[in-house]
Amino acid sequence: MPFFLPRRLVDFEYLGGSSDSTDVEYDGLASQYHKDIDFAFYFVNFGTTKSEFLELTRREKAFIRKAWEDKQVRESELMRNAVLNAVSNAMRKKSAKFVDLWKRQQQPANMKIVEAHLEIINKNIADEGKSWVDLVYQANNMTKPSEEVDNG
Repeated sequence: MPFFLPRRLVDFEYLGGSSDSTDVEYDGLASQYHKDIDFAFYFVNFGTTKSEFLELTRREKAFIRKAWEDKQVRESELMRNAVLNAVSNAMRKKSAKFVDLWKRQQQPANMKIVEAHLEIINKNIADEGKSWVDLVYQANNMTKPSEEVDNG
């Protein structure tokens, strides 16, 4: 591995990959088949052909392996969260709300655009009034709600 690549970028964090293996016999056998084992990994996981594999540099292989590990961890965490969410929704009390797996994130509004829209609306209301609201209700055969409060 090139000396100037930070190990943190390419070493496996979750799926092992540390160089201090406890099986010395396996390490001895695998050392002479290192390239074949690497090709088998890329062929099985990525469908890489032999020619494509040989074109990859060691740096590219290291980053591909790290991206593969991140993908495996992300997918397994997603599956865990989905199962946990499904079980909690199935076991929830009748009065409890259904919990969504994904919560929609609201994007912050661009205040310049909002202010420009409000300025246009206020100008339109000043020029034409709010008669358009009555037209919308009338076109949909609805009655306009009254703003008065019944105190009973």
